[in-house]
Amino acid sequence: MGGTPPSYKGHRYPVGVISHCVWLYFRFPLSFREVEELMLQRGVIVSYETVRRWCLKFGQAYADGLCRRRPRPGDKWHLDEVFIKVNGELKYLWRAVDQNGNVLDVLVRNRRDKTAARRFFRRLIKKTRTVPRVVVTDKLRSYSAAHREVMPSAEHRSHKGLDNRAENSHQPTRQRERAMKGFRSVGGAQRFLSAFSGISPHFRPHRHLMTASDHRAEMTVRFAIRDQITQAASRLTTA
Repeated sequence: MGGTPPSYKGHRYPVGVISHCVWLYFRFPLSFREVEELMLQRGVIVSYETVRRWCLKFGQAYADGLCRRRPRPGDKWHLDEVFIKVNGELKYLWRAVDQNGNVLDVLVRNRRDKTAARRFFRRLIKKTRTVPRVVVTDKLRSYSAAHREVMPSAEHRSHKGLDNRAENSHQPTRQRERAMKGFRSVGGAQRFLSAFSGISPHFRPHRHLMTASDHRAEMTVRFAIRDQITQAASRLTTA
């Protein structure tokens, strides 16, 4: 995470239109053509190909900005891996969340062996700049081997069912995977899921734990944070 936000220089559409299109695509199970149609209904003529380019350019930057605004990760990490379809072939999506349900990172790999687990652990430590107190996984042996090598100081709890929090975090991804009818390449899947995992959860507070008024107030705050992040690049461009 980090770095200079991408510049809006050269884009003829205002920041509000660009950020709204990117939000629609990553927040809801929509195609680029469906985003184009929704914008047309609002009187904004923009092609689906332009929406696609915006999502590629700004999606990860917005996700990184939102991640920087979150509290520090908890000290208990839940890790899990699931199958996803990439160009008709089965690959593995590794995911880590903390005890509060915040997504720490995702990684798409061909295998779920020790090498993949070790790389994922190292990515997590580099991204969060911390080592957890507890790591919770299923019974996959690759976790144990990588844990002993990369983060031996963390307690490792391995038991079927203990990582339900990470498994539940996969549900929005499954919804998008079905809507997109799978992914076309490993790189494309990684790019989309990295941005999606940073943007989508920001707009998914625990609705079932809130009253309607509390939910509206919380979403107002979250939209304000989004607006601050998306406008940051505009201010840099015009400064």
